Order: sequence, then C-alpha cells, then structure tokens
Amino acid sequence: MSGQSESLLSVGIIGSGIAGLVTALTLKEKGYSVHLYEKTKQLGEGTCSWFAGGMIAPWCERDGADDVIRDRGIEALNWWQKHYDGLVKAGSLVLSAARDRSEIIHFGRCTQEYETLDETGLDRLEPDLSGRCREGLFYPQEAHIDPRLALPALEEGLKAVGGVVSRGVEVQAEDLKEDIIVDCRGLTARVDLPRLRGVRGEMIRIQTQDIHFRRPIRLLHPRQPVYVVPRGEGILMVGATSIETDCQAPVTVRSVYDLLEAAQRLHPALGEASIIEASVGVRPAFPDNIPDIEQHGRVIYVNGLYRHGFLLSPWCARKVVEQVQAQERAMA
Repeated sequence: MSGQSESLLSVGIIGSGIAGLVTALTLKEKGYSVHLYEKTKQLGEGTCSWFAGGMIAPWCERDGADDVIRDRGIEALNWWQKHYDGLVKAGSLVLSAARDRSEIIHFGRCTQEYETLDETGLDRLEPDLSGRCREGLFYPQEAHIDPRLALPALEEGLKAVGGVVSRGVEVQAEDLKEDIIVDCRGLTARVDLPRLRGVRGEMIRIQTQDIHFRRPIRLLHPRQPVYVVPRGEGILMVGATSIETDCQAPVTVRSVYDLLEAAQRLHPALGEASIIEASVGVRPAFPDNIPDIEQHGRVIYVNGLYRHGFLLSPWCARKVVEQVQAQERAMA
C-alpha cells in the first residue's frame, strides 16, 4: 500500500474482470476500504478478460482507433510494470506479406514510436521467421502479459493489501452497504447503460514445439488481420475476430478457418500445431469504441473498454480514484 491512512469512504466493486480488479487494487493503494463482489465462483468464468490478447500496445492500437486510445494507454506500461512481475517487455512486431505491403505502409503512417526493420533485422529479432518477410515494424516500448496468469495475480495482490473478495455472490448496487459502488460488470450493465453493445471476439490457442516467438506479432491483411501472442510452453494465442453481435455461441467454422489460415500465412509450420482451445468472449463497447466513466448517484460505472481492457483499465482506475476523492472532499 501507499502508506496512507484508511479513508472514511468505503468502496464496493461489482465485477472481477480486468477493469474491476485494476480499479479495486488502485483504490486500495490510495487508502480506501475495498470490497470486490463477483457472481462467478471461478476466476475467468463469464469474463472476456480471460480470452484477451493481453497486449500493452498503445502505439499499435492507434491503427483503426482514436488518438485517445494511444494517449490513455501509454500509462498502462508503467502501471503493469509496477503491479505485475509477469509483464514481458519485448515490444511488438507488425508484418505483412509482400503483396500486402500497402497495409504495412498505412499502418506505419497511423502509428508512432516504431523502428522499420529489413529482413536481416527481422531475422535477428525473431529467428524462427527467418526468410519469411522482407520488412516489418518493431515497437520496442510495448509489452504483453498472459491474462490467465495476470488476473489471479491481481486478485491475490488485492487480498495481500487488505482488499476483500467475495466470489459466488450476485449483488445489486442498491443492496450494498458501501459508500460508493463501482460497477464493472461489462455487458451485464447494459440494462443501466443502454448505449452499450456487444462485440463478439473469437480466438484459438495452438501448441507447437517447432516455432517459438518472443513477442506479439500482428500480421496485416486486407480482409483478416490477426495477432499471434506467445504464452509459453509452445502455446500461441491467435486472435481475434470482431463481429457486431452479442451472440455467445461456440466459435464458428469460418472463424476458426480464417484464424488458422492466417497463422499458416505467418509460418507454414504452424499448420502442424495442435489446436488446444477455441473460445468466444463478448466485449462491451460504446458507439465510439472508447471507454466511459459515468456516475449515477453513488454508483460509478466503468465500461465500454471494448478490445482495450488491459491497455485502458489503469486509466479508468485513475479516473475513478479522482471521482472518489472529489466526492470525499465534497463530504468533508
């Protein structure tokens, strides 16, 4: 903790996805009494955070997104370095096939803080891609994490500093006794936030002992750009589709085909990898795909993180702290 004395205000947080956990830990470090409530019994159940890429990539995410995503996301690099030892600071790599060179040129024009690498530079960075690409963009300041290791680490970190976590308890804000409630329920909060919509994301996890990558690799393509993120033990996460629906049915044949085809475009040897998982998560998003923080009475809603949960949750948590502190001053 920060060494501050406990605040007079208590905070209840509903939802233990990445937004809820990061907000809970940030508030606790500022001296607030924090109680995190989660309706599922097992960490990862029912949360799109469990299926995320976990890329802390503010510059790469600028492609196809507003500048605000980059600006708000940069602070996540420092937050994760401070709070999670498993942060891998190996940068991000962006590639395209030679016939799709216009894609990588466009990507570079939309982004910043990268180095342009030739074939020799790429081979040095990722030896298993030797001879596969003639040029690429390397973003050395970016990082990545494994959500399935980071989420439990954050929950244990919250408990270690005195935060309370109640699992298997479905609660309503009006029933909680805390002074302030932070609602981080994602798409479940749509009943209170009608602007929310669901965006379906599908991913696969494959395993191979033949190909080893050190960092996330984004393969650009006019129809189906994908990313491949190393998870250790030969596991690669390949994602992700972005479909305008909140349907949570199993992954479709078409999506699996597209993701696998893209993985083989990156390296033909990945065609021999084993498929160990195919999963779906539905991301909560507002119309502009930018997260928003709204306060209705004593309830603060943190939502709409879309596909930027691990990148933008530290910014959201900081803004929640500022609102809680302002309310505390008003009550003094």
